[in-house]
Amino acid sequence: MELFALAKPGFTTVSPDREKVASFDREGRLYAYYRDGLTYRRALDSSLQARWHAPSEAATASGAAGGHDPAVPTGRAGGHDAVGGHRPPRQRRWLTRQEAAQVFAEVYELAAQCVAYASRDVRERLETEILRWTPERLLAEEDRFHRVYVPISILPPDQYMSIVLQATQGCTWNRCTFCSFYQDRPFRAKSPEEFAAHVEAVREFLGRGALMRKGIFLADGNALALSQARLEAMFATAKEAFPGHAIYSFIDLYTGERRSVAGWRRLAELGLQRVYIGMETGHDELLRFLNKPGSREELISFVSDLKQAGVQVGLVAMVGVGGAEYREPHAEATVEAISRMPLGPGDLVYLSPFVEHPGSAYAARRAEAQLTPMGEAEIEAELQRLARQVRSLGVNAARYDIREFIY
Repeated sequence: MELFALAKPGFTTVSPDREKVASFDREGRLYAYYRDGLTYRRALDSSLQARWHAPSEAATASGAAGGHDPAVPTGRAGGHDAVGGHRPPRQRRWLTRQEAAQVFAEVYELAAQCVAYASRDVRERLETEILRWTPERLLAEEDRFHRVYVPISILPPDQYMSIVLQATQGCTWNRCTFCSFYQDRPFRAKSPEEFAAHVEAVREFLGRGALMRKGIFLADGNALALSQARLEAMFATAKEAFPGHAIYSFIDLYTGERRSVAGWRRLAELGLQRVYIGMETGHDELLRFLNKPGSREELISFVSDLKQAGVQVGLVAMVGVGGAEYREPHAEATVEAISRMPLGPGDLVYLSPFVEHPGSAYAARRAEAQLTPMGEAEIEAELQRLARQVRSLGVNAARYDIREFIY
């Protein structure tokens, strides 16, 4: 066996050959596994997603499928997919618990085989961290996860490897026709005592696994809608538990514009690095169709305030929403709005392929309006076009496929 291994402060990676690479957090829990052109990504509740770029028939009999993820050999995860190139769209599916257990067994058997060939520091981690785990114990992490978190519905792609702290549950608006992320819970904010207890529970659950996580994400939707005093106290609690981490969060236009530039500047001083805004579109008529509060001009003004306060911005625009009839006006208005925002190197625009959920309010409204849904190939072509236009403005653009969300 010709073993390649990394023992970094936040993770351990072992690769006995070019066809297999496994990465583990510092608690010894599997994070990602690459094998024979297939990639597996484990969520903190031990659900397992398989990904691949080849046609679906390339999947193995166990349902294992994936594509090479650069995060696997380095142990670095999250991030966002670049837009461009000629690779086929990535496919994915969640494995059953039985399938996951089979993959876990394979990975930990692989780790056991590496012990005899590992350097002293890697061997020590294998024996004291990684090989303490069994498939059954790893699957039992699901119960531990749900004692700490209510479901984490969605995160921006570059925050998949942050430490999520749920200051709130749900979304303050929760009436956009296309969104089903928070339909299962009303909005509520945690009390200072509840939040402190939650933060401590997260710290205990992650353990040394927190070493591979690079930021703090204040969840759920619109956590930044809370009062200035409450947020400042929560920031202090979060930073005390996880020092050295910047803070990130979602914010909606209609909530965020109520805070002054001075208020945002104070949050930036306390560690707020970037806020993510569901722009969806720069076309006001389409915003109203989506039941999304705010307007293009209000968004431009709000982004200007955030930038003046020293806060980075992540905008999320949906590609394909409104169907073929809105394709051109949506694209034109969205790019025009972005061109008027004072965005810089630390800001980014996420382009998200629109996924229509059957039975959603959007689906019913779209059918009633007789709008023509765009197919996957059409949406992909449109995403490429918008990416080129956004980048021509000197703004970073990246793909945001909500189907690949994993935490």
